[in-house]
Amino acid sequence: MEMMEGDVMDKLDDMSSVYDFDPFTGNIPATKVEITVSCRNLLDKDTFSKSDPLCVLYTQGVETKQWREFGRTEVIDNTLNPDFVRKYILDYFFEEKQNLRFDLYDMDSKSPDLSKHDFLGQMFCTLGEIVGSPASRLEKPLGGIPGKKCGAIILSAEELSNCRDSALMQFCANKLDKKDFFGKSDPFMVFYRSNEDGTFTICHKTEVVKNTLNPVWQPFTIPVRALCNGDYDRTIKVEVYDWDRDGSHDFIGDFTTSYRELARGQSQFNVYEVINTKKKMKKKKYVNSGTVTLLSFSVESEFTFLDYIKGGTQINFTVAIDFTASNGNPSQSTSLHYMNPYQLNAYAMALKAVGEIIQDYDSDKMFPALGFGAKLPPDGRVSHEFPLNGNIENPYCNGIEGILEAYHQSLKTVQLYGPTNFAPVVNHVARYAAAVQDGSQYFVLLIITDGVISDMAQTKEAIVNGAKLPMSIIIVGVGQAEFDGTQTLHFSTTARS
Repeated sequence: MEMMEGDVMDKLDDMSSVYDFDPFTGNIPATKVEITVSCRNLLDKDTFSKSDPLCVLYTQGVETKQWREFGRTEVIDNTLNPDFVRKYILDYFFEEKQNLRFDLYDMDSKSPDLSKHDFLGQMFCTLGEIVGSPASRLEKPLGGIPGKKCGAIILSAEELSNCRDSALMQFCANKLDKKDFFGKSDPFMVFYRSNEDGTFTICHKTEVVKNTLNPVWQPFTIPVRALCNGDYDRTIKVEVYDWDRDGSHDFIGDFTTSYRELARGQSQFNVYEVINTKKKMKKKKYVNSGTVTLLSFSVESEFTFLDYIKGGTQINFTVAIDFTASNGNPSQSTSLHYMNPYQLNAYAMALKAVGEIIQDYDSDKMFPALGFGAKLPPDGRVSHEFPLNGNIENPYCNGIEGILEAYHQSLKTVQLYGPTNFAPVVNHVARYAAAVQDGSQYFVLLIITDGVISDMAQTKEAIVNGAKLPMSIIIVGVGQAEFDGTQTLHFSTTARS
């Protein structure tokens, strides 16, 4: 299950772009570009150890000029010279100036709030600068702290191939060199993809297996394009290290392979000698520093949305609308539910903006439409899962216009009340999704709301329980309320699922 979120009323002006977009004249990315980040000589903010750096990428809107967070790397402990494994994948528009900002932080806790961590510096550039640099490698000084040398950031760009396969593999090692004085080694492996200019880019790190010279690492999955960018004969370098708490990991040795070699699977061809070149030059009787064996290898194909549509997957769209009293009296013009005869209200705009896109993938155009947070006639019972058309047995509406008509009729019959509970409508769709898991159907729930979620714990549980189901949830916020809750919901449930 995937979650998406949006703030429609904050972006009413942007909605015009949904209607104005022309597929023949609209910008289409020339390609996808993968950005790898490294830093050198960062500021040291920690007293008794080195910094624990994290890099945050911001992109700038073409029209609004506002900076928006695009993504974060992982945190690398105790180093001033990080080589981040997590990449940024950006759409590259040749004809546009795509402004980027890279901020570095020393992470002092697990809090996602960046204001609670030490700022290490920043750098501004464009995506075109990176792509257009020699070998698509850009190195620039970090700034942002007056009077301080903040070190340098190194950015490498590589166009991604269209290969959508992923490789699942597992390795073990035997008789690795002993590096620790009082115990055995704590080995881990680092995988590097070779670049066209002969350099290498880190693409995967295994976990550390403690106190052994014969480790068995956990299986891991990596996109083939990350491993070799679709070139099956491209060199893959693997380095083996002994982990040290202070970050000064001891080099045990390395070996090279290729995707084509790995794809042979477990065989005599995939037992690799780990070689430490310095030791080999010094010792005449040196053989190796151990061996690494490929235990298993398999390929998993990644299917896109279009692949599923072409394969006959049916999209089922459900909408749930917030009927809580915080929206205001529908008879007053200040209400988010006010029915102005000359223009759509915020809820109707959100419904049309999202629904008219999704309905193209729903063959029968019959959509269940639900409401929550209202008192229903005749007894005033509060419901968080009622059909807008009043028909419990058949809550389906004919197209987006049918949903709008049912929505208008509901406003005339129900009483806005509360609280703002999401869990019932999430569970409603999850029940249908759980019944069909053969790939033939996919469910999309659009929740349109004006504010704070009242049943946060129950909603998180409902989403986590449905994490493996064929469904997505789109949460659209309307009005001027704070929507931090939906961001927290997205962050927490993504981490748990």
